[in-house]
Amino acid sequence: MKLRCLYFACGILGLAFCVGCDRLPGKPTPADIELEPGQIRDFAVLFRQNCSGCHGIDGKGNGAFALNNAAYLAIVSDDVLRKATSHGVPGTLMPAFLKSAGGTLSDEQIQILVHEMRVRWSKSEEFANATPPPYAASTLGDPRRGAAAYAAFCASCHGPDGMGTPHGSAIVDGSYLALVSDQGLRTLVIAGRPDLQHPDWRGYVPNHPLNAEEVTDLVSWLASNRAMNPGQPYPSKD
Repeated sequence: MKLRCLYFACGILGLAFCVGCDRLPGKPTPADIELEPGQIRDFAVLFRQNCSGCHGIDGKGNGAFALNNAAYLAIVSDDVLRKATSHGVPGTLMPAFLKSAGGTLSDEQIQILVHEMRVRWSKSEEFANATPPPYAASTLGDPRRGAAAYAAFCASCHGPDGMGTPHGSAIVDGSYLALVSDQGLRTLVIAGRPDLQHPDWRGYVPNHPLNAEEVTDLVSWLASNRAMNPGQPYPSKD
């Protein structure tokens, strides 16, 4: 009887010890407990769950623009990044992610995404002696001058008529122009697409980077090639 009582007492003491250390067998650790979506503060997790499907793993590009493009980050402001992430981009496939705009992320989570993209992927030293054209146009472009700019800077890859070559896609394709905004075209011309071996504003012609006026005119010419009814397979009989 005394021995049985001793075993019982030892068992109680052992249980009390486990409870006191909060290490009961099978009890999950904090690392085992999955965070609620609103609790996530890790940039890699936020980007993977919300952005990488379109912008690629580590922002390297996929169907959408590569966000780890240093030339892009050299021209775009945090306010533009924050607005696009929060409220989406009208006329494109970029949706709103802010909760109040119909998304799933908080202001804090969006700020983490914007801040960490800048910290991780900017290469300010690469542009210390370079002045890129501004992100947004300040004047209207001239399509006629833009046609000349296209011939000088783009035709060698995209063809004299813009319909593509083995080295570059059809840049005046009606479906493409229907899906991309003027700002999207401008961003592409300035920042390029490293994931597609497309140069930035400095690399079209050796020793002749595009200036702001040439970019604006070029975008104006590209936009002038948009179809009135994109996607309509046959001309109207009327």
